[in-house]
Amino acid sequence: MAVLVLALGSCKSKFEKLKASNDNAKKYKEALRYYNEKNYSRALELFDDLVQRYRGRSEAEDLFYYYAYTNYKLRDYTSARYHFKTFADTYPSSTRSEECRFMSAYCYYLDSPIYSLDQDNTNKAIEALQLFINLYPKSDRVAEAGKLIQNLRDKLELKAYENAKLYLTIGDYQAAVIAFNNTLRDYPDTKYGEELEFLTIRAQYIYADKSTEFKQEERYNEVIQYADEFVEKHPESKYVKNAKEYAKDSEAGIERAKRLVAQASLNAKLAKKLATKDTVSAQPPSIKDKSPELTN
Repeated sequence: MAVLVLALGSCKSKFEKLKASNDNAKKYKEALRYYNEKNYSRALELFDDLVQRYRGRSEAEDLFYYYAYTNYKLRDYTSARYHFKTFADTYPSSTRSEECRFMSAYCYYLDSPIYSLDQDNTNKAIEALQLFINLYPKSDRVAEAGKLIQNLRDKLELKAYENAKLYLTIGDYQAAVIAFNNTLRDYPDTKYGEELEFLTIRAQYIYADKSTEFKQEERYNEVIQYADEFVEKHPESKYVKNAKEYAKDSEAGIERAKRLVAQASLNAKLAKKLATKDTVSAQPPSIKDKSPELTN
């Protein structure tokens, strides 16, 4: 046991001695050895010291290349993408420039978080991958870059879909309608399209139903318009029956609102009562239960 401790101490002392030395050539050789042996932590310690010493020298290109990959192997994607990009910018004529430009973008991809978190890195990854495609349109990596971009866009689409549904869940129906329409505009080919179009009808109906009668005619008419467009576009949809019911109930709601508005014009007390009613957050069970089961 004592021999093992001594050996380990000696080994550590040897490494620390190497780090402190000015023998850059030996330090570089050992850094590459550690890298090839997959001892990336020790390789990085040596590379960290060497990058400044080798700047401007002929060996610098190889050094910076391995330095970027050492960070990548250690899963420090933030540092790795910076060093890959720096390599590509510093050595644009290098045979490794294309590879490093791709790896810089790929590190952004690996740093893209789950859909529910902030998607700043996702957007940056898309930009970086698209830049790579623009710079190297004939590269063998273009197809892979395209697939990665699609994966990232799918994530953004899912976030938009879930965020839009959240407005409906919390009872902000007007915001829900806007969010559903924005998602459909931004992702016209979304796989959630049919559901989002139906949810737009549903949210608009609840919004109209909870509005003051003075505004209901206009808001119910929007329900009818959304429903008619939905039925025409998706005649075989499982939501068609419910869409038609929302349209029918909206027509009835318009007639009811017209009668009450007419009465209010002759009754100041009723007019004051109607004016105080408007969209609120509570969603009654009768409206919830009216729709078929939706995708979770």
